[in-house]
Amino acid sequence: MLLRGLKYFFFLAFTCLLLACAFYLYVEFKTSTYIYDSTDTVPTTEVALVLGASVTGEGDLSPILKERADEAIALYNAHKVKKILVTGDNATLSHNEVDPVGKYLVAQGIPKQDVFLDHAGFDTYSSMYRAKDVFNITNMTIVSQPFHLPRSLYIAHQLGITAYAVPAGNGELLVYNYAREIPATLKAQYDLIFSRVPKYLGTVYPISGDGSDTWGGFAALVASSTATTTGQK
Repeated sequence: MLLRGLKYFFFLAFTCLLLACAFYLYVEFKTSTYIYDSTDTVPTTEVALVLGASVTGEGDLSPILKERADEAIALYNAHKVKKILVTGDNATLSHNEVDPVGKYLVAQGIPKQDVFLDHAGFDTYSSMYRAKDVFNITNMTIVSQPFHLPRSLYIAHQLGITAYAVPAGNGELLVYNYAREIPATLKAQYDLIFSRVPKYLGTVYPISGDGSDTWGGFAALVASSTATTTGQK
């Protein structure tokens, strides 16, 4: 009886794994035509979306995050985008993936008013949802490493955003990076099916406006989100 139960368990687990892999491959296939090899070939959009990644203990950009920032700069300088939206996790004072990128972009010559900061992009789904709901973005160019792009594009398209993507370097070509995309893609689909609303929304900052207004940090975002929620009661 125990042996039969174990067989059923492993069969079910293996079936679920196959289905998860099949869905991941479907997402890759579905989004492949929206990924462009270079800045020169990608269509022009209103904004480049720089997805968050880790920073060092000193607040410097990690290599993977610097690649994303540099690709956004290339898009801006090539007049492929007019604005840059930096999104990432800034839930605590000690963890800020957003401000260092903003400062780096400005130091590289991008006007501050063209750099928007989203301090509540806690995951890719939240970043895409807030891009549409908070920043009123209808079309964008996503900047991230190759392994991250299919899921990012899929979420954006499902939320009704016209999105393209350009790889930011090769990233870390590790099996882990691609393997983790399988459960992450399933989670994204779960969020989409149940229309998950991110915890923080708050003040709307249209991407057509002045990005300087978004440099208040996470505390300001929480305050505006709380005020908005209170006002709706």
